[in-house]
Amino acid sequence: MSTISNVDQVLAEMRRLTAAAQSTPAELGQTQSASGENFASLLKQSVDEVNNIQQTAGKLSSAFSAGDPNVDVTEVMVALQKAGVAFQAMTEVRNRLVSAYQEIMSMQV
Repeated sequence: MSTISNVDQVLAEMRRLTAAAQSTPAELGQTQSASGENFASLLKQSVDEVNNIQQTAGKLSSAFSAGDPNVDVTEVMVALQKAGVAFQAMTEVRNRLVSAYQEIMSMQV
């Protein structure tokens, strides 16, 4: 039963992140004048969240390896997959940001 609830939690989190990514700053209650600050804080928050996901997966993996009877192998595998997907998404965002920066820097004024 806990595996199904973990999968449901992952799906709910993915839906929440998708909705947040598709929202405009006005829908999030933010003003356009502070969008630079909001972008920086959103980026930092996202990196921190990926870090927390990876740390949680590492702790679960270590606990399972140590033989903790309260940690199920499916729980560990779901956490590791979630951490992997989150890291891949963050890497793709970074690659797109670098590409956009390089494109802007190559523009002639």
